[in-house]
Amino acid sequence: MNEKRYWIGINLVKGIGAVRLKALLEFFGDAKSAWDATPAELREAGLSKKIIERFMDVRNKVDLGALWDNIAKKNIRVMTWNDADYPARLREIAQPPPILYLRGNFIKEDAWAVAIVGTRRVTSYGRQVTEEVASFLAQNGVTIVSGLARGVDGIAHQAALKEGGRTLAILGSGLNRIYPPEHRTLAEQIEKAGAIISDYAPDTPPEGSNFPPRNRIISGLSMATIIIEAAQTSGALITANFALEQGREIFALPGNIFAPQSKGPNKLIQRGAHPLLQPRDILEVLDLTRITEHRSAQRTLPTDATEIQLLSSLSHDPTHLDEIRTKTGLAVEKVSSTLVMMELKGMVRHVGGMNYVSVSETQAEYDA
Repeated sequence: MNEKRYWIGINLVKGIGAVRLKALLEFFGDAKSAWDATPAELREAGLSKKIIERFMDVRNKVDLGALWDNIAKKNIRVMTWNDADYPARLREIAQPPPILYLRGNFIKEDAWAVAIVGTRRVTSYGRQVTEEVASFLAQNGVTIVSGLARGVDGIAHQAALKEGGRTLAILGSGLNRIYPPEHRTLAEQIEKAGAIISDYAPDTPPEGSNFPPRNRIISGLSMATIIIEAAQTSGALITANFALEQGREIFALPGNIFAPQSKGPNKLIQRGAHPLLQPRDILEVLDLTRITEHRSAQRTLPTDATEIQLLSSLSHDPTHLDEIRTKTGLAVEKVSSTLVMMELKGMVRHVGGMNYVSVSETQAEYDA
C-alpha cells in the first residue's frame, strides 16, 4: 500500500500536526509503522491518552484503501515533506504542513510568488489597485497566491488568469468543498493555470477555525504579502503577521485614515511595511526586475559577483542559509532571492531545511 495513505490517515487524527507527526516518524521510522502501532507504543512515542484514543478511533473507522481510491478518482494529488517537489519556500517556514492536497500543478517557477490578500468588502479603490497590481505581476512572470475568498482574493486570482499568468489558491476547506460556492468555476480555471491547494483532507468543511492556519501557507509560499484593504482584526492581518514571522516582505496599500478597511494597512505601514505606491516597487524590493530573463535561464556559470560569492560558499555537503549569509556577508533577502535564481539555472539545489548544495557540473566548471 502506498506510504502516503498512512500519512493521510495520521493526518486525520485531531491533535497530530507537524510537530507530533515528525516525532512519530522519527520514533517509528515511517508512517506505516506509526499507523500500525499499539496504544502502548504510541504512548512511548509521546502521545497523550486523549490523542491515542482519537488515533484508535480514526484507525478503526477509516478504510485507507477506499480513501486513497476516492482521492485518486477526484484527481487530487497528495504531496508530503518527502516529495522532492514540495514547495521550497514553504519547506523553509517553521512547522511546514506535512501534507498538501492539490489539483493542478505546482512548478519550480512558482517560487517567484507574491500573495495578495484583503477584505471581502472591497471598495472600488481596492478593486482597482488589486486588478492593477495582480495584472502587472502576472505580466512580469510572478505567480499570484491568494485564498479564493470573496473580494480581494477573487479579484487577484481573476486578474492573474486574465493576463495568462499563474495563480495558486489556498483553501481553508478540503478540495471537495470549494468555498465560497460561487467560486467553483474560478477554482476550475485556477487548476488549469496553477493549483488549488489545501492541507485539510478533501471532505473537510469550511469551518472558521480552519482559515487562520491556512493563512500561514499563503504567506509561506510567497516572497512577499500584499495587504490591499483590511480591518485591524481581519484574516489578511493574520497573514501579514505570519509573513513577518517567516521573514518575508510585506506591502500595504495606504488609504483614507477614516476608512475602516484602511486601518489595517495603514497600521502595517506605521509598523514598517512597504507602502504600496506603484506595482514596480514590488519587483525592485524583491530584486525581480529581470524575472523574464530569470525564468528562461538554463544551467550556466555564475553571471555576477553575487552568484560567484554564493557558489564559492557552497559544496556538495548541505549548507544552511544562515551559514551562507555569514560566509558572504550579504543580506538574507539577497541571498535567498539569488539562490532561487541559481536553482532554476541548475547551479545549486535546495535539499530541505533551508540547506543548499552546489550542482556538480557547475561546480566543476567553476573550479576549473
